[in-house]
Amino acid sequence: MKENRQLLVLTHLSQLLDFVTGIGGFIVPLILWLVKKDEVYDMDSHGKSILNFRITMFLYLLICIPLVLLFGLGLLGFFVIGLFYVIFPIINAIKASNHQEPYYPLSIQFFS
Repeated sequence: MKENRQLLVLTHLSQLLDFVTGIGGFIVPLILWLVKKDEVYDMDSHGKSILNFRITMFLYLLICIPLVLLFGLGLLGFFVIGLFYVIFPIINAIKASNHQEPYYPLSIQFFS
């Protein structure tokens, strides 16, 4: 196994593709994780963290849809989730470049 911090950073930052392509922020990290998890040191743990975060945020978005009708709480949820989508990939890309474990808050552990 080789160490490739740049690829780990790129994997975290690739989540921001959602703002350009719509779904690339899920597909690209998934493909990178599936292809490189056995070749790159720490790719497995970083990839699982990203996928857990992405799936969890999608579920939270689904929960926010009916909450829009309840005093507009869903709109607040959309705003907070949007902030999470921008801030935490950048923070965790920096952590990956500094040899630290990623941390995505409020993530449900689908993959462990």
